[in-house]
Amino acid sequence: MKYGIAVSRAALLLLGILSVWRPGGTICEEKLVIDRPKTIEYLRGHLTELTSAIGDRSVRRPGNLEKAAAYIQDYFERLDLAVERQTYRYHDTDVSNVVARLELSANPSVHYVVGAHYDSVAGTVGADDNASAVAVLLETARTVNSQVRGENRNLAISFVAFALEESPTYGTRFMGSRVFAVSARKQAMPIDGMICLEMVGYTCHDAGCQRYPFPLQFFGYPKRGDFIGIVGNVKSRGFTHRLRRSFERNPDLPVVAVTVPFNGWPMPNVRLSDHASFWNAGYRAVMVTDTAFYRNPYYHLPTDTMETLDYDFMAELVQSLALFFGAP
Repeated sequence: MKYGIAVSRAALLLLGILSVWRPGGTICEEKLVIDRPKTIEYLRGHLTELTSAIGDRSVRRPGNLEKAAAYIQDYFERLDLAVERQTYRYHDTDVSNVVARLELSANPSVHYVVGAHYDSVAGTVGADDNASAVAVLLETARTVNSQVRGENRNLAISFVAFALEESPTYGTRFMGSRVFAVSARKQAMPIDGMICLEMVGYTCHDAGCQRYPFPLQFFGYPKRGDFIGIVGNVKSRGFTHRLRRSFERNPDLPVVAVTVPFNGWPMPNVRLSDHASFWNAGYRAVMVTDTAFYRNPYYHLPTDTMETLDYDFMAELVQSLALFFGAP
C-alpha cells in the first residue's frame, strides 16, 4: 500500500458520513464456516512461501514477481477453479494479474471481485504489505469454494491477485488493478462490488496504539488496533453497508466502516490502494484494511516480516468474507 500524502483539516471536514460500527451482539447460532487451526496453518504457509522462500517481490525483482504469480496460480488451480493470466508489458518485462473465477450457475448475473496486490516495496519481503492480503485471498477462495461449490446460485466471484501496486508504478497505467478495471469497463463487465484486501494482518492491543489522521482521533474511533476497517465511496455506500452487516455476523472480528465523498479525493490516503482503480472506472468498491501505518510500525520497512502478524485475526477475516459470500 502506498501512503504518505498529507491530509489537510479542510479536506477531512469534507468527509461525508464517518460512522463507527462494531458488532452489536454475539451471534452464537452462526455455524462455523472455517476450520480455524487449518486456516491458520495455511495462512502461515502462504506467508512463508511469499516472504521467506520468494522474498522481495518488487518490480526490481521480476523473477520473484513471476515466482509469486506462479505460486498463486498453482494454488487456485489446485482448488479446481478456472484460472487465467492477464499479462501485460511493463517496460521490458511481462507481468500478470492472476484471475480465478468461481461460477455457481451457467450465466450468473451477480459478480463480485476480490483482489489483493502481490508485489512488495523494494527491499522488503512485504508480510503485511501485502502478503497478508494475498494469503487471505487464497484462503477465502478455498473456503468459499469448498462450502458453496455445486450449489445452484446466481453468483460469480473473481479472485484476482494484482501485479504492480507499489512504487514506482503506483498511480500509473501499469498498476495491475488499473489494467484489470479499465479492461473490465471496456468490455462492459458487470461488477456488483469489488473488495480490495490491503494490509490485513497486523493488530495492536495497547490503548492508544491505533492512530488516525486529524481530526478522526476525536470521533470516538477505537484506541486499540484490533478491528478491521472497511472504506467505501458514496457510490459504494450500499455495498459497504451489506458487507459491514455480514461481517457483524462474526462476533470475533470488530468492524469500523467509513464512507467518503468525491471518490476520496478530499482525503487522498483512503485512495491509496487497488480499490481506487475501480472507483475511477465507475465501479462500486471498498478497501478492507488493518489501517496500514496508522497501526503497523513496520510499514514499508525490512522489519515487515511474517513474525509480526496476527494469524488468528487473519483467519477471522476469512470467516467474515466467507459469511458475506454465503458459506454455508
